[in-house]
Amino acid sequence: MSDHHPHEEAATMSPYAARIRAIEALLLERGILTEPEVQDRISYMESRSPANGAKLVARAWVDEDFKERLLSDGKAAASELGIDPTHPAEFVVVENTPEVHNLIVCTLCSCYPRAILGRPPDWYKSFNYRSRAVREPRAVMREFGFEPSEDVEVIVHDSTADVRYMVLPMRPEGTENLSEEELAELVTRDSLVGVSVPRYAGS
Repeated sequence: MSDHHPHEEAATMSPYAARIRAIEALLLERGILTEPEVQDRISYMESRSPANGAKLVARAWVDEDFKERLLSDGKAAASELGIDPTHPAEFVVVENTPEVHNLIVCTLCSCYPRAILGRPPDWYKSFNYRSRAVREPRAVMREFGFEPSEDVEVIVHDSTADVRYMVLPMRPEGTENLSEEELAELVTRDSLVGVSVPRYAGS
């Protein structure tokens, strides 16, 4: 069994990861941060994921009062479920209906509600998606395997440094007997952005 050496770990690290580790070590050495503070921050970053958005959606599907609060004040509603929405940008939730389907994009960069959904997917940050979502949203959604019917209006919301959006998708038919936790499992990151919708195959 070979001994583990820090320099061996550094040799397999990407340049970016190695730089981050070096900065972390310097901050710890100078007493600017403590190890528990670093671990707390890592835990916080890892807790931000699309599962938080799915949790909000599932609660809105089963609780009409919560749904109204989510649509009127997304940050306050997130806090109700123990989700930390801390970010200076406004967090707006837009609702899909039988008449309207919402699609989220950030044409300038990749503004995204990271405090709620974590890191944006690579395709969301791509120039292809950012340039086409506004011009041809139906074509973009078709490439994700979904397209609203022609009688449904598609509204594209352009995120900015001041406003971040999340879609509240419609609850799939046939899910009346599912628990809130089971409903949350149907909600995908793509449906929270609007390029797709939750699907339920039934039992």
